[in-house]
Amino acid sequence: MLRHDAPEKILVLHGPNLNLLGTREPHIYGTMTLEQLNERLRTLAAKVQVQLIIVQSNHEGVLVDTFHKHMREVAGAILNPAGLTQYSVSLHDCIKTMPFPVVEVHLSNIAAREEWRHHSIISSAARGTVQGLGWRSYTAALRTLVEIVREPKKAS
Repeated sequence: MLRHDAPEKILVLHGPNLNLLGTREPHIYGTMTLEQLNERLRTLAAKVQVQLIIVQSNHEGVLVDTFHKHMREVAGAILNPAGLTQYSVSLHDCIKTMPFPVVEVHLSNIAAREEWRHHSIISSAARGTVQGLGWRSYTAALRTLVEIVREPKKAS
């Protein structure tokens, strides 16, 4: 259960090959490194008064395990499934089980890329998707997610 006097925690998960940002296909993903992107997120998190838990993994199971590990302590999550976007039933099912909103993020516009990238299996489980804005996809997702988790809850 989240304490009401503590800042919300937001989980940020970076999928496979995102550790190569800055060098991998810079014409698509830009020249910013993952650490530089994470630093921008940390700066924004301080401004909006949330704490971040940031994890990058090239392994699907690690991402699923990280969701499970933090499912009772975070208010929401940002996920860039990267190469798992089109195929990870495990991530899809995991997201559907989480008690908090998950925003799917992509640096590039997957709908404007190769045909096989156009469909995300993750999108139907996520609260929403932000894509095509480069590193700004992440900051837009963080701002939006913070607004969502701070919305007054409707009485059941």
